[in-house]
Amino acid sequence: MGQCATFPAVADPFADRGRAVLPSSQAGGRDMSRRITFEWECQPVAEALVAGWWEELLAAAPPLVALELSACESAWLRLPDLADHLVVADGAVPRQRLLAAGFEASGDETAEGDTAFRHPGTILPAVLLRQGNAPAGRVLGVALKVERIAAFLAAQEIAAETAGSPLAPLRVARVWAGEDVEITAVERRGSTGFVPVTEAPERAVELLAGMERWQARWRWGTDPGGAMAEMLGLARRLAGELGVDRAAWAVFAVERANWARRNRAARVQRARQDQLGFGWANHDHHTFRSSREHFPVLIAILEALGFQPRERFYAGGEAGWGAQVMAQPACELVVFADVDLSSEEIEGDFGHRGLEPRGELGTIGLWCALHGESMLAAGLHHVAARLAFEAASAGLARHGVAMMAPFSSLPFLRQAFTEGERWGVTPQRLATLRGRDGVDDVALGRFAASGALGSHLEDIERNQGFGGFNQERVSDIIRRTDPRLGPPGA
Repeated sequence: MGQCATFPAVADPFADRGRAVLPSSQAGGRDMSRRITFEWECQPVAEALVAGWWEELLAAAPPLVALELSACESAWLRLPDLADHLVVADGAVPRQRLLAAGFEASGDETAEGDTAFRHPGTILPAVLLRQGNAPAGRVLGVALKVERIAAFLAAQEIAAETAGSPLAPLRVARVWAGEDVEITAVERRGSTGFVPVTEAPERAVELLAGMERWQARWRWGTDPGGAMAEMLGLARRLAGELGVDRAAWAVFAVERANWARRNRAARVQRARQDQLGFGWANHDHHTFRSSREHFPVLIAILEALGFQPRERFYAGGEAGWGAQVMAQPACELVVFADVDLSSEEIEGDFGHRGLEPRGELGTIGLWCALHGESMLAAGLHHVAARLAFEAASAGLARHGVAMMAPFSSLPFLRQAFTEGERWGVTPQRLATLRGRDGVDDVALGRFAASGALGSHLEDIERNQGFGGFNQERVSDIIRRTDPRLGPPGA
């Protein structure tokens, strides 16, 4: 597959138990059905096991081969990144192999005769072991993630029935079946189960109404504190009305659309993925930026939507920023919540205790002063999409989207931003910045004439099941996107 090679060469997954480790900065977590991981490690054994089954699927399902090639050439996607789960014939040997590779029985709802396994320390797809007459360990199928099954069926020119009511938490369609294997499409809205859900039509109306309320809320007023408090109240009401997980899905669908509206790179990439019918099913993480003043409310909004703390980042005294990573397990959503931070403040619970105001604006605070809070006027700073790294960088460039230099080039984690969108800055915001520490007249003149960096799309490729981040290099890209650096050539 060249630039879109999906897995390393498949070897015996139990020949080498060595693990590469990238330490994270915090350990702990609560017991939950989908455990949040803090200590991320590469998982080559688990990936090799899944890769072996994927190769069997390709041999047994010619349409999957064609779709994999089309995904690479048309949208710079690696198809295994869109695998929701594999189906494998149950038996002692596959169970032993899954357990030895670190998978665990998840307890998620399944059809009778199926058992779901997930690996809590990876981003690899789940595995459904299915009882039946097939030889133990034979791969029986794959389910692919899509945003909307109807869009996928139309894009692929397939006629198929969809199980599950419109806008339900889980819907499934069988899109191809061979003698011993089948391909399905899966549409999720906060469900971790494997049984399609049928609901009363009123539930779909409630979801659409909730999304409309979130999208239509007022983002642009002169009282960000009041607006953030109103948003927190709305998040809590939506969680009560829709359920926490479905509310999180709805809010982030709206936030991605708002981000893409102001980011050309996002629209270019989304159009390629829509040609195949996947939508944003390949999102990896979302980044919100916050002023110090409103950071606890941002965290409270995320917690109202079911997010829980994961690792923390601190870029060092020179960079002057930090981040709390949050995860919503049921929706497979990950958030970077960025804020200006000092070395003393990283200790303890800085997400809840509040941060004292200070005169100097760091990279994050300046961005918020120029554009607004991410949860308000500015929207998301960036969304990371799991892509075939080199193919996506080259493909986006052909469509006039330039890339910044990569900020992570590890074998198991490759990341790069597109060149940022430059947004205009209002005279009112420029006036409030005059006289602030770290913002001189030269910078203000440049902001007035050329605007300031606003948002990005991130091209991210993960291997060996690694789900963490490269803390040192994340700090580097934040420094390189500081608005004070000015436009290229300035």
